[in-house]
Amino acid sequence: MSNKSDPFEASAAALGYLYQLRMALLVCVEHLQTGLDWTVAIEAGDDIEAVSGGSTDWWQLKHRAPGTRMTDASSDLWKTLRIWATAVDNQQVELARTNLFLLTTGIVPEGTVGSYLTPSRPGGARDEVEALKLLNESRSKSAAKSTTAVANFAAWDALDSDQKLNLLKRIQVLDEADDIIKAGDQLHGRAALVVGHAHAQAFMQRLEGWFFQRCIAHLAGIGAGPVTGVEFDDVFDQRRNQFRPDNLPIDADIIKITGEVTEHTEKTFVRQLMLAGIGNARIRMAVRDYLRAYEQRSRWSNENLLRPGELGGYERRLVEEWERRFNVMVDDLGEVAAESEMRAQAKRLYAWVEQDARYRIRAGCDEAFVTTGSYQMLADEQRVGWHPEFEARLMALLEPVVGR
Repeated sequence: MSNKSDPFEASAAALGYLYQLRMALLVCVEHLQTGLDWTVAIEAGDDIEAVSGGSTDWWQLKHRAPGTRMTDASSDLWKTLRIWATAVDNQQVELARTNLFLLTTGIVPEGTVGSYLTPSRPGGARDEVEALKLLNESRSKSAAKSTTAVANFAAWDALDSDQKLNLLKRIQVLDEADDIIKAGDQLHGRAALVVGHAHAQAFMQRLEGWFFQRCIAHLAGIGAGPVTGVEFDDVFDQRRNQFRPDNLPIDADIIKITGEVTEHTEKTFVRQLMLAGIGNARIRMAVRDYLRAYEQRSRWSNENLLRPGELGGYERRLVEEWERRFNVMVDDLGEVAAESEMRAQAKRLYAWVEQDARYRIRAGCDEAFVTTGSYQMLADEQRVGWHPEFEARLMALLEPVVGR
């Protein structure tokens, strides 16, 4: 017998974890519509635990292949009952204040335990007594000997009849639920209401990216507790504001880019800085800003967040502002100037880029690297420069390289 793990089983498990995160995000979005007094956590009391207004919702999620049936003997049903029965037996849950949801993308056939515990049955009202009867029958008929099955039944057996019935009264079985793709569609639809259809996908990618990282921090136990309503509202509002007509999103992963000067010494914008006599520390900052601006602008373009001609118009403004100052510098230097004076003036011009040039591509987008990094990109294309003779000097530097 092979000991190799089943790749399909592994991918299904991975999909289940991602489904858990996406559904937890959906719970947060839905709670946001009711106020801010709530918390949501994963892998706390259950797959998802939501606390709001003195009551708690526990969610067990089952992401299953289309057509999967949850019968009275289903492991999905009994594993869930084991978790909840254990919590009741150990007094870890106050049933009167707790709603228990078993959500499955599979099907609950009519006449089974799950069908009697759905919020609204096609064939009639909920019937916890009938559900209890069917569970006891399934338990007595089972010949399962696996460790998991034995543990499932032992947890159920530990409860008396009243405890079992009270537990079933708190359970709601929700079948044929949206799978991970359709749950994503739900989130996309809610995002469209906030930022419009054109930007909904980009908005959700950023919100979901933050939420996944937040959940990782929570699971890793590095100081982050459950997501609170106040925290989620703040993050949601920040990202929504980034998609206003007068703004553009600045992404956290791009802000973390640093870059190494040694990997970019042959870039034209670095040669321009060296011509001006700029020190290594400032060159390192220039490389960082260049990389950040390049990546952020590329992402804006790829996600169609920029208006037609917007980037070209922005660069035109930057070049024209540079031209005014560059031409003044050239006039002040005159036809004969020492190299030391030309470098001193070049440093002053470049200091203007570092400290004062803050031309926003949109009024609400005020991240400095967008301007400074864009100037590095223009310098790389030789559309701007800092040394008064940058064009002739670069031609002399780059010509041998081109000729090889």
